[in-house]
Amino acid sequence: MLLRLGFGTYVSALVAAPVLAILYEAFAGGLPACIAAITDPVAKDALLLSLGLSAVAAVINGVMGTAIAWGLVRWALPGRKLLSALVDLPLAIPTLVAGILLVALYGPQTGLGRVLGGWHMDIAFATPGIVLALLFVTLPFVVRVVEPVLAELDPAEEEAATTMGASRWLTFRSVLLPPIVPAIAAGTVQVFARSVAEFGSIAAVSGNIPHHTLTAPVYILGEVEGGSPGSAAAVSAVLLVLTLILQPVSRGLVQAAGSRRV
Repeated sequence: MLLRLGFGTYVSALVAAPVLAILYEAFAGGLPACIAAITDPVAKDALLLSLGLSAVAAVINGVMGTAIAWGLVRWALPGRKLLSALVDLPLAIPTLVAGILLVALYGPQTGLGRVLGGWHMDIAFATPGIVLALLFVTLPFVVRVVEPVLAELDPAEEEAATTMGASRWLTFRSVLLPPIVPAIAAGTVQVFARSVAEFGSIAAVSGNIPHHTLTAPVYILGEVEGGSPGSAAAVSAVLLVLTLILQPVSRGLVQAAGSRRV
């Protein structure tokens, strides 16, 4: 009993208390003030940019993460261990460093950046740089969720479909894809949730231009530094509610993927 009480107190102090504090601050001026803060043109554009680019990153990493997981499990790739280690690298380095790495590669002061700029294909300090940053920091999510599901698929079902004359595409669509769909969906939701909250890499690579490259997390910091904690809390509350919705969805999909493996 005391142990459960201790765990509950610790989690409440660490997680629940800050969440309640944000919600209190967001609605301290009343619902109209909260809505006004969220619908402020700069705040609204920052939220829409975060949501839109996070969706783009989720779709791309959903596809590419599944392909990478497939390659790691099904193909005897040369340097497979190195590739697997590289997939986990974004989890090991600070996200701010990731943003600096992208600026060092694509920034306007670099040769590649100047070439791309001459073709009107700016990466750093533009929306493509934000997408690349999100793809970088969320790369492991889909790969590491899909990989164990692929590894535990029964090859007998695939062999039976092939024996019965099914094409490779039909075998993939009918036999291999259904068991991994929950895992792909779970990883994609995790990518989206993580991308919406990403700050460090975006702060370095985006340029933080209002209405163009300013995302919601960076906007929140700007409001705090500018002495507007209420506005910062209101936008934070939107991200918080979105996270609270996505968390059980992702957990349910992970559990569905796990049940397919049993």
